[in-house]
Amino acid sequence: MVKKSLLSLRPTAALLLPLTLLAAPAFAQAVKEDSVVLQPDKVKDDAPVVETVGEANLPSWSVANAKALLAFVKSVGDEGLFPKDYNPDGLQAAIDSGSQIQLDKTATDSFLLLATHMRDGRTPNAARKQWFMTDSDADRTPLVPLLTAALVSGTVPQALVGLDPVHKNFAVLKASLKSAKTPADANAIRVNMERWRWMPRDLGDRYVVSNVPEYLTRVVHGGTIIATHKAVVGKPTTPTPQLNPMATGVIVNPTWTLPKSIIAEGIGATIASRPAAARAQGYTWTGSGKTLSVVQQPGPGNALGVMKMEMLNPHAIYLHDTPSKGAFASTARAFSHGCIRTDKALHFSGLMAVYFAGRSPEEFGEAIASGKTTKFTFEQPFPVYVAYWTVIPNAAGTGVSKLADIYGRDAPVVASFAKPGRNAAVMISPNPPAVVPTVGAPITTGGQ
Repeated sequence: MVKKSLLSLRPTAALLLPLTLLAAPAFAQAVKEDSVVLQPDKVKDDAPVVETVGEANLPSWSVANAKALLAFVKSVGDEGLFPKDYNPDGLQAAIDSGSQIQLDKTATDSFLLLATHMRDGRTPNAARKQWFMTDSDADRTPLVPLLTAALVSGTVPQALVGLDPVHKNFAVLKASLKSAKTPADANAIRVNMERWRWMPRDLGDRYVVSNVPEYLTRVVHGGTIIATHKAVVGKPTTPTPQLNPMATGVIVNPTWTLPKSIIAEGIGATIASRPAAARAQGYTWTGSGKTLSVVQQPGPGNALGVMKMEMLNPHAIYLHDTPSKGAFASTARAFSHGCIRTDKALHFSGLMAVYFAGRSPEEFGEAIASGKTTKFTFEQPFPVYVAYWTVIPNAAGTGVSKLADIYGRDAPVVASFAKPGRNAAVMISPNPPAVVPTVGAPITTGGQ
């Protein structure tokens, strides 16, 4: 096992420098990699869980706890949310009424809705275009135990603030919202605060993150960014979706199994009419016509270049190298069929092999030089976040910068701000829901 410290970057980098000579020539262009499998958007929100008062076993709201909640609701604009959504007038009336039943119901409803929006985001699924990330926060932070503990300890505001994403970039957005110069600027920040809430609250200390509008991929190890790579992302006609699959390994000198759509675009005809030319490009195949299956073998012209990150997902999205190096020189790099092409792929895959697969630089170098397909399996799978942030901290660290919304995904979120947000994830019912018998079902009267 190699020692995984930042110092080990030095021998790795020294090894990788000469290996770049093995890469495909920079003038190779117009290579088509695997195409994204476009999935339908998620347009329905999850049905809320309904618990009875008895099941929830909530303590009563004190006036002090209710007033603390009301004060937080009135200030929730600082969180990028809207006070009116959480019934401040009704909450004030409940406090003034002297009715415990009214106070308990109104305050609980307001808390659970606000906590849902702070933990999971306010935006309905229908406005989250091509968003497929899995967020485990509901399992890690269930709301009823959170509320129960907050009422007992008198820490309602602290419990709500504790739902904020922990990443420092979210804190920068939150601070910048207060100084936004225009309503449009404020909404742009709110959109990206929302996107942080759609993701796991804590991204972990080992992950890879590609921010599509930024055209960059970062490698994080031990909570520290250890590498940043230029990325080529999907064209507007073949946009890269947002997802967070687990990476299980990196493959060097990969083969490429062509999707049917790309076979039909031209290589199928080349195989039929000029098979020698197809073989010269590294293609092998079986079958013919509709049964034709084509694989491109490793080599300098392989569409995946020298590496492919293995991250299984139904969208056929992954990070890979490319022989089309010229695209990385562009400022705006939305050229791919949906996958993410990675600059300096030898360095990237070397980091993966050493830092995440526990292999030595020498083992990695030998695998690359062999020209044979080799998989380095990660000791512990880790997430790859394919994100979409159009407002990010600026380089000076003094505020934020706005990026181009290359797929037009901000506008639906902004439009949702004028409509009701998602329902509370959990609703408290005073009585158990009625059991409706199934029509025509047989009646069981006792034992057999």
